Amino acid sequence: MKNKLRLSALLVALAVIGSACSASTSGGDSGGKASTGSGGNGGGGGGTTEVLFWSPFSGADGAFMQEMVEKYNASQDAVKVDFVIQPSGEYYKQLDVALSTDSDRPDLMIMHVDQIPTYVSKGQLAPMEPLADAAGIVKGDYVEAPVEYSTIDGKWYGIPLDIHPLVMYYNKDLFEKAGIAGPPTNMEEFEAAVTKLTDASAGVYGYVLPTLWPQQFIFPTLVWQNGGEMWNGSDVAYNSPEAVEMVKWMRSLVDRGISPGNVQQDGENTLFLQGKNAIQFNGPWMKGQFDEAGINYGLAPMPQLGKAKQAVFAGSHNFVIPASLKDEATIDAVGDFLKYVASNSIEWAKSGQALASKPMLESDEFKALPNSIIAESFAHVQFAPNVLNWPTISEPIWGELSSALLGEKDPQQALDDAAAKSRQAIGK
Repeated sequence: MKNKLRLSALLVALAVIGSACSASTSGGDSGGKASTGSGGNGGGGGGTTEVLFWSPFSGADGAFMQEMVEKYNASQDAVKVDFVIQPSGEYYKQLDVALSTDSDRPDLMIMHVDQIPTYVSKGQLAPMEPLADAAGIVKGDYVEAPVEYSTIDGKWYGIPLDIHPLVMYYNKDLFEKAGIAGPPTNMEEFEAAVTKLTDASAGVYGYVLPTLWPQQFIFPTLVWQNGGEMWNGSDVAYNSPEAVEMVKWMRSLVDRGISPGNVQQDGENTLFLQGKNAIQFNGPWMKGQFDEAGINYGLAPMPQLGKAKQAVFAGSHNFVIPASLKDEATIDAVGDFLKYVASNSIEWAKSGQALASKPMLESDEFKALPNSIIAESFAHVQFAPNVLNWPTISEPIWGELSSALLGEKDPQQALDDAAAKSRQAIGK
């Protein structure tokens, strides 16, 4: 069995290497090179228990997790964590096959927090309390938002690694040239800043409006900030007057010349890298790319652009285990690794992420990092609605929203059409 598992992991490694995972800005788990390992389900020989650990970190962030795993493996002899990276775009398809067939399935997995309810509903995840209790992992040592989200029917299914909210990047050189002292924090300051920063004759824009990714983070943030909801408890609600108002505002940035029109995928990031886009809303995962490019940039929490409240959409990577994992030695080994991560995850923070472990957030090491400012957003982060199959339900939003932002469709009509398609997905 172990030889089969090692062969399987090797094939996964070759597939990852051959998949040409080129650098991309389309999400926190995408772009860059992959790292792999081999492992098995169950105890290993020679007194060492092997843990097969899957993740979608096929971008630059994968190297940071790889280093953390290697440091753990070097710190003791009882457990060997074999780290396998699946291509991010195929991750959940690969996971579905592994979990449904129980063939060469991982012992430990990274799962986005908004995926947890769906996998729990399918009976494919095990509660984490027994493992956590045995390992001395305390639920109260983690930021509340992801813990509450992953607690379903009183059972805790995900131990959070990080929280990655939408953040604001800004070009310090352009801000200095425009005489702007610091990043905007509200709508009035934002409007004043982007107006001063825009120099159409030089091809420089105050804010370049993305029409595709990362609207998956931007649109919900603006809806919530303006007093709207994505889901009202029984139906989609993202076509409300509050939501439409913010879509109209985004399109007005193009109409007023603050942003160019017809921005295609990653166009806003290309201009930011060229020093022609002063402000970009994106995720913490962009840090590595901007550092490598040598941009003089600043990082700040997302400003409140809506009228109602401060809120920001966030994701969270969580550790989960399959319901089919029964081997006690392997469960104990997973617990030991996660206990280590709880107080030794600074390597992951260096990838640009903000950690979910409170002891790590309070550590001097984390506070010294520029991205520690991201934790200021934790008090008002919101995740995707805790609804089964939300990724499928919400999928119609993005094409219709793009049409509205490109000026091809009336904002109200676009969101109404998306809502109708979402209701079809629900079965209404």
